[in-house]
Amino acid sequence: MRVEATETFVRLYRKLPAEIQTRVKKTISMFASDPSHSSLGHKKMAGQEDIYEIRVSDNYRITYQKIDDIAYLRKVGTHDLLRNP
Repeated sequence: MRVEATETFVRLYRKLPAEIQTRVKKTISMFASDPSHSSLGHKKMAGQEDIYEIRVSDNYRITYQKIDDIAYLRKVGTHDLLRNP
């Protein structure tokens, strides 16, 4: 699967602590090679028709929207930020 980051995702990513940025990179790499990997905690977001989330750490998540064979990374941040994916 091809993965592309939106401008919003890039802006939010740059604000993250360096340690979390490193974890985000590893998570995205794993997601691109195996989207169903169990450590990603991959799930559809409640109340959203086509938006999903994957786990970066206990407190950080990435949301994405899949269109055809492309996963568009939408947001990255804590649970509080992702209430509006």
